[in-house]
Formats: sequence, C-alpha cells, structure tokens
Amino acid sequence: MLLAADIGLKRIGLAMCVQGVILPLEPILRHNRQQASQQLQTFLELKKPDTLIVGLPDEHYATTRARILHFVGLLDFAPIVYVGESSSSELALEEIAHLSHKQRQQARKNGMLDSLAACEILRRYVASTPSILL
Repeated sequence: MLLAADIGLKRIGLAMCVQGVILPLEPILRHNRQQASQQLQTFLELKKPDTLIVGLPDEHYATTRARILHFVGLLDFAPIVYVGESSSSELALEEIAHLSHKQRQQARKNGMLDSLAACEILRRYVASTPSILL
C-alpha cells in the first residue's frame, strides 16, 4: 500500500493506493504541528504503508518547502518520497467543480479538497514509477 500526504498549515490531505486503486482518506485537521505529526505517525503505524509520498512545492516556495520538510522530519518512517505538487489543489478543485458553491466551500473547510490533492500527488508518483507493484 502507498500513502500520499498533501501537507498544509491547516490540513493534511491523505490518499492511499491499494491494488492500483487510489482513494482519498479522511484528512488530518491541524491544531498544531505536534498534534498533526503525532496523528500522522499513529496512522502510519496502524496502516503500515510501503512508502509515504509527500507533495513538495517547487523552489519558488522556499518557506513552504522548509515547513513541509521540517514537518516530515518529525515522523519516524521510511521510505519517504517527495513528488512535485504543482497545481494539485487546482486539479482537485476541478474534480469537485460539479458541486454547489456551498459544497465546494465545505470540501475546502473539512479537508476533503486536500485529500483529493493527495490523490493527484499519488497519481503522479504512480505514473512516474511504471514498474511499481500496486
């Protein structure tokens, strides 16, 4: 099983890939860095994924990259693979474009949009690693 994370300041979107199927998971709502890292650590210990794939913005977002790398450094897990997350949130928003304005706002607030972005990050990883056994 592969697990992907879209790490943000307020929410951590999660997605998993099992037997070739990519699914969004319940996101982690961040109250503080320690709580969020512990919650993700507990989830990793429970699910035991083969790899954690983390979305990472390009070099133009140095502060955000540093925050994500610091957060991931709090985890006791390996292997961790970083994948470019450019436009993953925009693509996730396109996936819910058919919903009402209120439903789209709710998806942003409750973190489901972040988990859909994690799905996109996971798709990119799987697409770039064709020999991977799902």
